[in-house]
Amino acid sequence: MKSLILVSLLGSVVATLGQADPTAMRESATNQQVSAHYREASQEDPLRKQTHVKSSDAPVAAPPTSLLGESDIICWNDTVALVPKRAILQVPKNYADRLKYRLGAKLMSWGDFYALNRGWITAIEVTRVQAEGSSPLPEQTTRQMTKSGNLIIATYQSSPISVLPLKVVAPVETKSPTPKP
Repeated sequence: MKSLILVSLLGSVVATLGQADPTAMRESATNQQVSAHYREASQEDPLRKQTHVKSSDAPVAAPPTSLLGESDIICWNDTVALVPKRAILQVPKNYADRLKYRLGAKLMSWGDFYALNRGWITAIEVTRVQAEGSSPLPEQTTRQMTKSGNLIIATYQSSPISVLPLKVVAPVETKSPTPKP
């Protein structure tokens, strides 16, 4: 039995010696091989062949804007908050003076400012589609706005958002087919 095991082991060793070593490592690339490969790749670079097209369709950098230039100011009791332009939907006459900055007022986040001034500010939640101007505000909301004597701010997920004017879609005229006699 021992001789049989020894013969089978010896046979497997001889069989593996005839095959390539599975743990054999390949040679590392020399500096000359790496530089030759890099040279070939840089010569075939398609971006180097690309020409730059100058056209009127090329993107133009947007002009610089300021936070104050894109915001409306609400100020009351030495506190001030910034809301995006067009976020204020209604300003009653008696609150018009609260849309001006007063010297020395402390800047607050919208959430903190609204929590202190819920008595004269009403936040109306709008959808994103309504804010884009693609859908009108619900009739109930517009009735609520006309009856309210508060400053009305449009909000989306409890944060002020600009409401663009409603996009009016021109009706598409279809030509009726003329009957053939």
